Amino acid sequence: MVRSNLWLLTKMGAHVTLVGPPTLVPASLKETWPDIEINHDFEAVLPHQDAVMMLRCQFERGTGAYIPGQGEYIRFYQLNAQRMKLCKHGVAVLHPGPINRGVEITSEVADGPNNLILDQVTNGVPVRMAVLFLLCNPHGQQVP
Repeated sequence: MVRSNLWLLTKMGAHVTLVGPPTLVPASLKETWPDIEINHDFEAVLPHQDAVMMLRCQFERGTGAYIPGQGEYIRFYQLNAQRMKLCKHGVAVLHPGPINRGVEITSEVADGPNNLILDQVTNGVPVRMAVLFLLCNPHGQQVP
């Protein structure tokens, strides 16, 4: 998810800041995307963002060296009402789903007035269908 967003958002000219634990947001990403910013202090970057896209923390893939425990993740990286107060007025809140409510984002924020999550999820399927169609049909031939 992160890499596809990086390809698209940087191609469209967006300034992208990745935030997360150093084990999940390695500095080596800048080798491929030199214009992105990498930070590990979520609260420090929030006041400067026009949109905040949270991604699902996949604890089922393991914990330990790469993924901090849920308590540590929540403490440093959860988007909650207190952190929303640090954001610009009207900041867009995004998440491609599925959401681990209470982990990466609280229900209060996910269901709040800045939420564009349902629009993002709804539009995700037809956008992926269109991209796959164009990749599989580069010459625009009629499909039966």
